[in-house]
Amino acid sequence: MSIADNLLKYKKEIEQSSAKLVAVSKNNEASAVLEAYDAGQRIFGENLVQELVEKQAQLPKDIQWHLIGHLQTNKVKYIAPFISLIESVDSLKLLQEINKQALKNNRVIDCLLQIYIADEETKFGLGFDEVIELLRSDEFQKLQNIRIRGLMGIATNTASELQLRAEFQELKVLFEGIKLTYFRKDEAFSERSMGMSADYKIALEEGSTMVRIGTNIFGKRKIKHFKAE
Repeated sequence: MSIADNLLKYKKEIEQSSAKLVAVSKNNEASAVLEAYDAGQRIFGENLVQELVEKQAQLPKDIQWHLIGHLQTNKVKYIAPFISLIESVDSLKLLQEINKQALKNNRVIDCLLQIYIADEETKFGLGFDEVIELLRSDEFQKLQNIRIRGLMGIATNTASELQLRAEFQELKVLFEGIKLTYFRKDEAFSERSMGMSADYKIALEEGSTMVRIGTNIFGKRKIKHFKAE
């Protein structure tokens, strides 16, 4: 099947659940992104800042770019002028840098707080206690050029549906508690980004509002020259 065919299959299924599809285009050529764009997709996710910046310069400007990979503070300045959503915010220090660069660009940058829900040490994210401490801090209250839109989590890479469902449920319960306590009157705090190619159906059943699918849309990744940051 073509990229367009794959995309339309997932869009139909995901949007029936009132969720958004983030087409993860990392390690794919700009031409592949354009094929998905021509098929109606507007939200694309990238892991690496260098690759994201290069594609943004080549592709239509109404694309909504999401940064979904681990973000270093010294890279924020490169994406601050155009990024639609940073899904992978995992520290107050990073939020402060995003706020700083957003101010320089005279804009407010939308962010998700990445929560550590997986049973894997290689995953990034804030612990449950850490995110509460962040939201309670005086430093966070001073940040006027960022907007927290919700939470993101990456589940364990496992075939256990029981474990995946439990991890997604944990994120949902945390989201609801944070919403009630810190964002009760903030309608913008509404996103739960969870679920990828292997587990998106479970994530949707557990209330995901945003799923990230890459290989199942684009096929095997093509670009090899980008290095991890």
